[in-house]
Amino acid sequence: MANSKKRRKIIVFSVIGFVLIALTLTAVLRKRDVVITVQTDKVTRRSLTELVVANGKIQPVVQVVISPEVAGEITALPVKEGDRVKKGDLLVQIKPDNYEASRNSAEANYKSALAGKTVAQAELDKAETEFKRNQELFRNKLVSDSVMLDFKTIYDIAKLHYTNSVHQADQAKYGLDKARDDLSKTTIQSPMDGTVTRLRSQPGERVLGTSFNMGTEIMTIADLEAMEARVDIGETDVVLIKPGQKARLEVDAFKDRKFTGTVTEIANSSKSAGALGGGGGQSQEATKFEVKIRITETEPFRPGMSVTAEVETRYRTNILTVPIASVTTRLPKDKDKKGDSGKTGKTNAPAATNAPSGSGTNHSSLTSTNSPKSDKKSKDAPKPIEVVFVRDGDHAKMAPVKIGISDDDYWEVTEGLKDDEEVVSGGPKAVNRELEDGKKIRIGKPEKSEDKEKK
Repeated sequence: MANSKKRRKIIVFSVIGFVLIALTLTAVLRKRDVVITVQTDKVTRRSLTELVVANGKIQPVVQVVISPEVAGEITALPVKEGDRVKKGDLLVQIKPDNYEASRNSAEANYKSALAGKTVAQAELDKAETEFKRNQELFRNKLVSDSVMLDFKTIYDIAKLHYTNSVHQADQAKYGLDKARDDLSKTTIQSPMDGTVTRLRSQPGERVLGTSFNMGTEIMTIADLEAMEARVDIGETDVVLIKPGQKARLEVDAFKDRKFTGTVTEIANSSKSAGALGGGGGQSQEATKFEVKIRITETEPFRPGMSVTAEVETRYRTNILTVPIASVTTRLPKDKDKKGDSGKTGKTNAPAATNAPSGSGTNHSSLTSTNSPKSDKKSKDAPKPIEVVFVRDGDHAKMAPVKIGISDDDYWEVTEGLKDDEEVVSGGPKAVNRELEDGKKIRIGKPEKSEDKEKK
């Protein structure tokens, strides 16, 4: 009985051991012979145009903000928002009563100063005549030194009085000119042909002149025949922008239509430069530069409309290209083998983002970044390189490449590939994480689960 139980236990444990060994061998063989389903594409020559995409607003090329130079009450405002005006048309009339009174007072002061100048001239002429007559008598010793000194002093004083009266007359003239100029500024005329795009004031409202800070903004006049897109472009892309480059524009208000434009101006400083200089702290917003694009077409655009611009920055013809999804990153083999594992040449680089963020994406968008524990480790850590996987029969061969420009679908390959080579272009999970040099592959359709993961 005891032998029977012992024999039964040996059989049970033997079966269990056999099953475990079989499962282990099956897992090892399955892992070694795993086949990855991929899709491929040919290395093809084509032309590429690199685009920088940016968002902004439609604005007039020329617009003028009308603010009064003098303060007062608006007595006439013959225009309304949306009206077209010609250069010289009356826009605003400010109550002129106080400025007319100031002009009249300045005229009276000027006339009084001129009269004083005339009196001082007569006194000077008389003093000069008396001085010269007594000077002749003094030479003939007919008058004393003291008498001669008295006449000389009177003559000198008369000259000073005359000089002072001249200055007073000039000062009164300047005051009259200013009073007349202030009075003329109570009437504001249009400085250009255009359209009243914004009206902020109404008749009867009191406004401040520009001598008081910024003054009151009464209205804005713009030439709506010449419009431009003002878009914000990041610092990594703005260096690619140059005046004269062509652009395609999509205006939200005009659906299913594209307009053309030309880059005319690029800001020399970022939009956040002023804030950084005055605040003392660091801004968390991305650095943006304003770029102006003159619109070729003439349409009823309105200031402030949203626009998306695609600026053509660089162009290449007859170059080797691969699909965007084919390019990924891996750690170099020689450096990876010297890593902590020291066992295999498998790459442990994190998944990279194949598709560029918009057009005109820098190469750095493909490079994965690790989180080093220290600055020293960050410096010593190997940097991932751009690679593609070339089909070699039923295996994938990793090929380091150098890439150039890109559009929405393809990368330019400057080194590492030849014409008509077949490269892996999908699925994303295989390219970014699963594939390694020498991995076994088969061509097939993307799995549904992979599609879901991609979404």
